Order: sequence, then C-alpha cells, then structure tokens
Amino acid sequence: MNLPNIISIGRILLVPVTIWLIVAGQFGLAFLFFIMAGVSDGIDGYIARRYQMKTQLGAYLDPLADKLLLVSIYVSLGLLQHMPAWLVILVASRDVLIVGAVILSWILDKPLKMQPLITSKVNTAAQIILAGGQLAVLAWMSDATWFLNIGSAVVAFLTVASAALYMRAWARHMANGTSTRDAP
Repeated sequence: MNLPNIISIGRILLVPVTIWLIVAGQFGLAFLFFIMAGVSDGIDGYIARRYQMKTQLGAYLDPLADKLLLVSIYVSLGLLQHMPAWLVILVASRDVLIVGAVILSWILDKPLKMQPLITSKVNTAAQIILAGGQLAVLAWMSDATWFLNIGSAVVAFLTVASAALYMRAWARHMANGTSTRDAP
C-alpha cells in the first residue's frame, strides 16, 4: 500500500459518512465532507504523479472512490426528492452500463484499457458541480430551483453523450478485438 491508495481508501470511507449526513438533513456538513473528498482526490493524484507512486490498484481505487461518492450522493438526494429521480436513474445507469461492458469484455477475453474520454471528464465535472451545488443550496439557500433545473439538463445531456461515445468505442473494440484510443 502506498500513500495515494490510502488516501483513495479514506475517500471511500467518507462515502457512508457523507450519505448519513445527507439523510440526517445535515447538508452543510455533507457539503464539507464532499469538498474534503474532492480535495483528497486532487492530493492523491498529485502525489501519485509527482512521486511516481502510480499503481494498478490506484488506477481502480481512484475512479471507484469518485463514482461511489457521486452515485451515492445522487441516489441519496433522489430518495429525499432533492434531485430528480429520472436524473438519478440516468447517472447511475450510465455507470452500470460502462462497468457491465468492461466486465463483459473481460469475460469474453477482450479486456479494455481503461481510458476516460474528454466527454466523460466534462460529464464528471458537471456531476460534481451539480451534486456539490445542490448540497450547498440545501444548506444555505432558501430557493435555487433554477440551479437544479439548469444543472440537471446539462448533466443529462453530458451523461447521455458520454454513455453513447463509450458504447460506440466499446462496440468497435469488441468487433475488432483490439483496444481503441477511446475505449472505456
């Protein structure tokens, strides 16, 4: 185990605490834990790159921690009706679809090299902004429906676009049996 991996595991451990805070209606504290998770994500990435501490385990732990936190926040806010159910389903379904495609390619002995698309990075940024922004709105504002409406539309568009591009790359990979630059 190295320091970046320990930080990623710490981020995974922040997930249940953050969800508990959301369910308890402690949106300000949930927002602070969300920010802590984001800062730790930057720190572990910096340390791994700067000190050549990248590991195969870290390549899986880091995105797993990010996805666990984001999807858990979306589901929690959705169950509390602070996030549209259709958006929660869309965000979670995209991730399940991508993970399922990767697992299927392993099963069929056509493993993929994990490489995020630029669309996926923009999508993740938009999801982070919407999740964090919604937590902040719930904690410190009385009404910012406009933020949720605009953010939901942007996240929905980027989620669908990202899923479509990943599935296109995955289908090409499976048809050719070789990795493509844009494979998920």
